[in-house]
Amino acid sequence: MVVNLIVGSDVQAWAQQPVPRQTDSGKAEYQESCASCHGADGKGAGPVADALKPRPAELTTIAKRNSGVFPVGRVYDAIDGRLEVKCHGPRDMPIWGHRFSPPPTPGINPVVPYFVDPVYDREPVIRARILSIIDYLYRIQEK
Repeated sequence: MVVNLIVGSDVQAWAQQPVPRQTDSGKAEYQESCASCHGADGKGAGPVADALKPRPAELTTIAKRNSGVFPVGRVYDAIDGRLEVKCHGPRDMPIWGHRFSPPPTPGINPVVPYFVDPVYDREPVIRARILSIIDYLYRIQEK
């Protein structure tokens, strides 16, 4: 009987353990860097959209506007600055600063065009941020 009381009370405690919540990093990156212009829902109606000319694109219809195919490469290039998007600002100073592209350091060897932090290389961090946004955008596409 004593064993049943001990085991029974432990089982009840185990059943009530909270499940850790998974963070949606793509949604968090999107909300941090894109939602002010493109809107929290990706429909192009963010808080500053009215001040922009042209208005921000509706991001939930990217695939629909591309014959049902989500153009991962083109979206990646638009975010990291390879594809010029007028509203994102000039390539040397994109609207979000260097969150999605490494800051250039003038006068450095052309073989190594960007400053590399001695503690870590920013390139994989930037790539992960961009890919998480692309994943989120893919998930919010209209069917």
